[in-house]
Amino acid sequence: MAKKVVRIKDIALKSGVSTGTVDRVLHNRGRVSEDAKKKVLAVIDELNYEPNLIARALGNNKIFTIAALIPDGKLDTYWEAPASGIKHAEKELRGYGIAVEQFLFDPYNVESFIKQAKQITADNFEGILVSPIFYKEVLPFLEYWRENDIPFIFFNTQIADFGPLSYIGQDSFQSGLVAAKLISNSISNGYIVIAHIDESTKNAAHLLEKENGFNSFFKNKKEFQTITAELNNSTEKDFFGQLDKLFQNNKDIKAIYVTTSKAYHIANYLQKKKLKDIKLVGYDLLDKNIEYLENGLIKYLINQNPYGQGYLGISYLTDYLVFKKKVPGIKHLPLDIIIAENAKYYINKY
Repeated sequence: MAKKVVRIKDIALKSGVSTGTVDRVLHNRGRVSEDAKKKVLAVIDELNYEPNLIARALGNNKIFTIAALIPDGKLDTYWEAPASGIKHAEKELRGYGIAVEQFLFDPYNVESFIKQAKQITADNFEGILVSPIFYKEVLPFLEYWRENDIPFIFFNTQIADFGPLSYIGQDSFQSGLVAAKLISNSISNGYIVIAHIDESTKNAAHLLEKENGFNSFFKNKKEFQTITAELNNSTEKDFFGQLDKLFQNNKDIKAIYVTTSKAYHIANYLQKKKLKDIKLVGYDLLDKNIEYLENGLIKYLINQNPYGQGYLGISYLTDYLVFKKKVPGIKHLPLDIIIAENAKYYINKY
């Protein structure tokens, strides 16, 4: 049965006041007696009245400007997906007065991030979507935005207890836990490498949370030992040298967990060194990762849905700015486990 639409006229008749009085109560403007206000609010609650937010937004000529502060997809292809999600959301919501400007920064250069964050702050945007991958450097900006009542949403990387409007992404601790479970089902003992590639964990809280979740699973399992390795992929020769040293110093490596989207770098090494028995787990449906998943060098990928993170970020800011809706403080996206046999159902999903 279709839900009956409740009109302002219905509320006025039931509460015994004029439609003008109902309108003033709904919009909290003008003078209304306390008695009339109580009657109107009681009827609103009784009838479960929901205002026509879309009509209200269409009648508002205001433009809401949103800044998206994200890494440049040309420098790291992972970020192409959230950028695409942001563009799609803006296209759908443009009719409600939403305008989004993307500020791209070099994910390997903190000064690039600071420069773009300063530009956003100076331009006085009404909402900000940010991936705060540089923990220390983003904090002063978050403080300023919060003090000046500029709503901001985190995606991909969470900074706990810093008052964002919302965080959209995976639960990093649980993500690490899932990766550990997948590996434990694939090997019975041995050394497991936790590989952070081109990332400094000192300034990347989400990677530390993944590592903590991973280690928590193996805490009381003495047949397994975990090793943390921070690897730099400046050149293939240098990268291979780091891995050669890692394997020479640890003769019983059975699995590798890559905490970012760059498992394909490890897979490339395993392929060229003819190491077929190492169980490799990583993240995200990049073309190179899919290639190695399909040929068996990557055993599992955990999909972080970067497209959905970008799309939801703009959608939530629109709900808050335009429709005055409350948005969830945390939106954890599913931990999709991808294997060669189901990968095709996730590729080009959007």
